[in-house]
Amino acid sequence: MESQTTTQVKIQTADPSAIGLFGLAMVTLVASSQKLGITDGLSFVLPWAFFLGGIAQLFAATQDAKHNNTFGTTAFGAFGLFWFGVGTSWLIQLGFFGETLASNADPRQLGVAFVGYLIFSLFMTIGAMETHKVLFFIFVFIDFLFIGLALSSFGIFHEATHMLAAISELIIALLSFYGSAAAVLNTHFGQVVLPVGKPFGIFKKNVQTTATKKVA
Repeated sequence: MESQTTTQVKIQTADPSAIGLFGLAMVTLVASSQKLGITDGLSFVLPWAFFLGGIAQLFAATQDAKHNNTFGTTAFGAFGLFWFGVGTSWLIQLGFFGETLASNADPRQLGVAFVGYLIFSLFMTIGAMETHKVLFFIFVFIDFLFIGLALSSFGIFHEATHMLAAISELIIALLSFYGSAAAVLNTHFGQVVLPVGKPFGIFKKNVQTTATKKVA
């Protein structure tokens, strides 16, 4: 009787958060420059929306899935698809798909989509509390971004809420650049070069306490 041998192969992949955060940083930096009035138009925002906001974050999502990282996969995947959605909306607005679609565009529908992403971002902010503080604050300002985007799309205090979205987006870009740099340099040098802050430990502490009680 022949014996069967089972061989397990472990494939190790790099942490994709650096490229994912860099993609987020680039697209929000360019997009915020347009909202702040530093630059004009959307034509040169589109490439960064599709390639850095979309493809880079979707790539990070697929790699995080290999790490069995549900949070990272969901975050990068959802925001990568967000930028594809927003970029396509801009193309419609600019008349790329014809005058009929452009004339039928209702910005309030974008406002509804932003409300949906605000809901998503809020519960992801709770999850980010157990990652690190830089990522947590990125999500906090993403919350403010969607509040500003939603309200301005509905025409509610448009100038103030548009500015809220613009400033929040710029802060997201700066924090994401820092988070990306930390992910690269801390791993590359094998030590903390750029601190990102420890998790809050609120929910995981409660889980550990509950598990200890059950064992007792």
